[in-house]
Amino acid sequence: MNQYNNSVPSKLESNRLSSSNTNTSNVDLDEIAAKIHSIADRDRTDPIALLQLLRTLEHLHHEIQQGYFQSALPNNRQALYALLRDIEENGGWPYIQRWKLQELFANLAETEPEI
Repeated sequence: MNQYNNSVPSKLESNRLSSSNTNTSNVDLDEIAAKIHSIADRDRTDPIALLQLLRTLEHLHHEIQQGYFQSALPNNRQALYALLRDIEENGGWPYIQRWKLQELFANLAETEPEI
């Protein structure tokens, strides 16, 4: 059941690890996602606040990837194979894309009336 704004689909359920060894429960992730959606919805007309939210998410992504995830990587072939198989089957590698300034300017040019 998706309780979030329908204009922003959540892929959280489809990207969950299938492993029973995950320490974070689905409820925890759902609560975190709900809070993030709530903040984004509240600030939907404030680009500065939304930018700060995106920066915070990117920072958290980097911290988790560089710190916790790298130290948790498997040290044997079987476990590495299981991880790679899970990545392939459940949505690939998580990535936060940065907009290029040229793309942002192109979007702005499309929305601004010509003088």
